[in-house]
Amino acid sequence: MNKENTGTSLFQKFVLIESLGGILLVVTTLIALFWANSPFAASYSDLWNYRIGFKTEGFELYKPLLLWINDGFMTIFFFLIGLEIKREVLIGELNTLKKIAFPLFGAVGGMLVPVALFIILNQNEATFKGWGIPMATDIAFSLAILNALGKRIPLSLKIFLTAFAIVDDLGAVLVIAFFYSGTINLTLLSAAIVLLLFLYLLSYKQYFSKFILITVGLVIWTLFLKSGIHPTLAGVLLAFSVPIRQKIDTPAFIENLTAITSNIKKAAVAKKPILSKEQIHQIDDLQDWTGRYQSPLQQMEHSLHGWVAYLTIPLFALANAGITMLSDLNLDTGLVVNIVVCLLLGKSIGITLTVYLVKKLGLVQIPKDITFAHIIGTSFLAGIGFTMAIFVSNLAFEGDPTYNLSAKMGILIGSLIAAIFGYLTLRFKTKKIP
Repeated sequence: MNKENTGTSLFQKFVLIESLGGILLVVTTLIALFWANSPFAASYSDLWNYRIGFKTEGFELYKPLLLWINDGFMTIFFFLIGLEIKREVLIGELNTLKKIAFPLFGAVGGMLVPVALFIILNQNEATFKGWGIPMATDIAFSLAILNALGKRIPLSLKIFLTAFAIVDDLGAVLVIAFFYSGTINLTLLSAAIVLLLFLYLLSYKQYFSKFILITVGLVIWTLFLKSGIHPTLAGVLLAFSVPIRQKIDTPAFIENLTAITSNIKKAAVAKKPILSKEQIHQIDDLQDWTGRYQSPLQQMEHSLHGWVAYLTIPLFALANAGITMLSDLNLDTGLVVNIVVCLLLGKSIGITLTVYLVKKLGLVQIPKDITFAHIIGTSFLAGIGFTMAIFVSNLAFEGDPTYNLSAKMGILIGSLIAAIFGYLTLRFKTKKIP
């Protein structure tokens, strides 16, 4: 066997390991923490607060770099998640009501219990508005840990975590829209909904154009942003407009592929390392038929996955994880402890107890390869609230650096402990899948 080819194959396999995205996420988080607490901390702050964009007399889109990442790049992440959820709901593991109910009930319990616990434990009226912080689960971090556990984790558990994390995030986005946003501009929001309905109509008619999706999508994103609704929600809603069906079926594609292959052989140029005009024409036909054969949803999901895992999410962590440890501000210990408890216990108890109760009532169908130990371990991982939790903290305590820093410390500590508990539970309480 060729050693060079073997090395290339091993390298390709390493690059394709999904956990590489999680490793990059951890690395960029550590870089952000060190950078924000180093002698170069001022450059960290200056970089992400640098404003870019454009202004006109009647329109302005001029934001700090941090918000371009959080509101713009993260929309791509939510778009990808929307594609994955649509696929699973239509043809995957969530294609029955009982299967959908499993992550849905888990998500509801994972949102309501942490919020209720925060309200019960909160003793300071000034920190009450932070109740939305422990609601959402960070999909990237939690999935990275599941991937690191390898064969101990069934695919259905990853789907469960992804599905309820998406519901959590959507719940958090709605909470942001109605409780942490300013006045909602219903006119702009209505215009965005009309454009979404237009895209859904095209999807229903089995017409898809990337140019139309991107162009109309940018307008919808801007309308969401200007209407007061967090624009990442637009990413999920846009994903639902991408058709999942192929334009041609497998037999038709194979028939055309056979004909094209035969034509290429006939049109070969003897002893010349170039293609004939007929061969080039046949290759163009092949690309056209391939485009028709591929599902638009599956094609976009495949092409975006690497960009999101290796660029979007690590960049978000680099921009948002720079929490200043050595600060002149006095931390609010009560707020720190409250958030830690809500992320660790609120999430784990809320998800596990809710799933247990609805299972006893026969309201959900849990995949056979998921054990109760899987659910407990995953419920701890759901306490990793990094991404959306920090975002909500910025909104809840805007203009109050003491409470904001305290909340972020609570998020960091709570997420770290939740990650350790989740990993250890899944590592030592579950068996490898044969």
